[in-house]
Amino acid sequence: MVTTVETGYKMTAEELLRLPDDGWRYELVKGELLKMVPAGPRHGKITMRLGVLLDQHARQHGLGTVYAAETGFRLQRDPDTVRAPDVAFVRQERIPPEGEPEGYWELSPDLAVEVVSPTDSAAHIQAKVQEYLEAGTRLVWVVYPRTQTVVVYRPSGEALVLGEEDMLTGEDVLPGFACRVGDIFD
Repeated sequence: MVTTVETGYKMTAEELLRLPDDGWRYELVKGELLKMVPAGPRHGKITMRLGVLLDQHARQHGLGTVYAAETGFRLQRDPDTVRAPDVAFVRQERIPPEGEPEGYWELSPDLAVEVVSPTDSAAHIQAKVQEYLEAGTRLVWVVYPRTQTVVVYRPSGEALVLGEEDMLTGEDVLPGFACRVGDIFD
């Protein structure tokens, strides 16, 4: 479940970064602070399983870096939008020579993965997908544990629904990556 926190003003990414750690996860959407309810064990297991598979492949082939849900990406400025996908991937050539930033990434991930929780609304998920794609994310995977499906979104507007026996691939974003959709749910 996601709730809007009334701040009375449009918050910036810098202010979000300075919030005290109160045990909650927050995102910022067009300056509005959103409070995220902690995920359940199934969500966490699926996110971890997919993150490990992606990380192993990316590291083995020197493709880039995989990030966990605590990693913020500033997708828009003035008003600021900072999203933290459940799993994200940034290609090696997009990581600056000086390394990763201290704060939020000032770019969109090449791949954003959202694992749908029972309390997530369809509108909330679709808004996230649209924000990622508009910011330049090349591939978005929305994972539905309840139906054991993955919807793959591309900037062209195409959405492809994959079932348990279908292969989930990294396409040209993570070349060579492939796993059976059902394997992320076992």
